[in-house]
Amino acid sequence: MTVSVREVAELAGVSIGTVSNVINRPEKVAEATAERVQRAINDLGYVRNDSARQLRMGRSTTVGMIVLDVGNPFFAELARGAEDAALEHGLAIILGNSNHSISRERTYVDLFNERRVAGLLISPTSDDLTALEPLADQGTTVVLVDQRPDDSRFSSVSVDDVYGGRLAAQHLLEIQRRRLAFVGGPSSIPQVRDRLDGFRAVVSEAGAPARVEAFEGSALTVLEGRRIGEQLAARPAADRPDAVFAANDLLAIGLEQAFLMSGTIRVPQDVAILGYDDIAFAQSAIVPLSSIRQPAYELGHRSVQTLARQFTGSDRAPVQLEFLPELVQRQSTAPA
Repeated sequence: MTVSVREVAELAGVSIGTVSNVINRPEKVAEATAERVQRAINDLGYVRNDSARQLRMGRSTTVGMIVLDVGNPFFAELARGAEDAALEHGLAIILGNSNHSISRERTYVDLFNERRVAGLLISPTSDDLTALEPLADQGTTVVLVDQRPDDSRFSSVSVDDVYGGRLAAQHLLEIQRRRLAFVGGPSSIPQVRDRLDGFRAVVSEAGAPARVEAFEGSALTVLEGRRIGEQLAARPAADRPDAVFAANDLLAIGLEQAFLMSGTIRVPQDVAILGYDDIAFAQSAIVPLSSIRQPAYELGHRSVQTLARQFTGSDRAPVQLEFLPELVQRQSTAPA
């Protein structure tokens, strides 16, 4: 049974206003009175209704956050950065996992809209942002995370994935690999497209005999990487790539597992593997994984800082922050 403020006031022998002051502005209440009200709160088990209070104040302290895959360590680290920054600003994060599903993403957007959250952080499933327009129209601050928008109404904190793809190609060409493959997830994901575009651009600039074969996976997971890896391992040696760039580390780890489990393909001697994200598991893979590192924690942290500046009114103009990724070389791309 919910205990009301009125019941606390009756037990303490004070007015409802005094109880409110004890909860929200204790410095305005005499110490003895405050102690009496606090005893009543403890005896009755009263819990403050923050949702109602925030509605009366016209401002929430809750931030909605939607990520593509909560099972991916990259997004777990990103969410940790966002949570730490939120606590610094007196905010709380509610996390939603779209699982790469547009319908699931829209369900969370509608839910957070109904809750009148202070703002929304989102890693979109695609570059179609129409579902976010109702929030923008009513003044809710929206910050895109890990994606730069074409719509200038939205702020963003992202990584230059085209540049990351270029770094990957340059590295594989430098270690004398020429039969290159790109293994990605669904092409509807902008980050996957950008990484492939940058990769292809450098290979095209290098000219023959380098070439790229692209594989579109159904998901950005270890299992999907292993499935595609098994297909490649079944090919004759002359028809296999000598290097694979994966759109994320989970795919790369799955590829490495498939090649090593074949018993005939060595990493990196026969096939070099390069991932993307540089998650913690990359360096502890059977053959430590080279990766294009993007600053997951910093992305989450700066996203909340950007959002907080906007909805507090200190700087409401949308901003686009973009980080540059960097190459981390380990044994999976050691020179042959």
